[in-house]
Amino acid sequence: MNIEEVLDIMDELLDKSWGLPLSGGKCVVDVDKMRDLIDDIRINLPTEIKHAQAIVVERNEIIEVAKKEGEVIIRKAEDRAKSLVSNQEIVKASQSKATDIMSQSQMKAKEIRRAAQEFSDEVLRTTEEAMTKSLGELRSVRQALRSAGKRTLTSPQELGTSKE
Repeated sequence: MNIEEVLDIMDELLDKSWGLPLSGGKCVVDVDKMRDLIDDIRINLPTEIKHAQAIVVERNEIIEVAKKEGEVIIRKAEDRAKSLVSNQEIVKASQSKATDIMSQSQMKAKEIRRAAQEFSDEVLRTTEEAMTKSLGELRSVRQALRSAGKRTLTSPQELGTSKE
């Protein structure tokens, strides 16, 4: 029997007891029966208290485990957040570095194109000057050949006519 049942029986016993006249609500109760019920309460009370204490201890253990699990989850979430932030920073740094490298590469390519253009222009200018000089020499030689050819053809010996 549990304490609730014992208390219900005691209440019922009081309800069935007969009242004393002019006593202000006092009743006659079976003392032996009441003592047996009080003994039952004393016997059951430690069990009920132990059970309640066990429930409180179990509840505290559950709360402690939940707190520890919560702390682990929070720590993992913070670590994950830090990792994500770190990864984002690495990505941003990589993108910045890539942008710098591309910019430098474009500047170097521009400089190389400019230098190649200047070199090509210089080679072509030198070639043009050499060809102009060669053309001038060629024209001079040609002119000299024409002049020499006219002088040779106009002399009587070259014409094959003699006065003999």
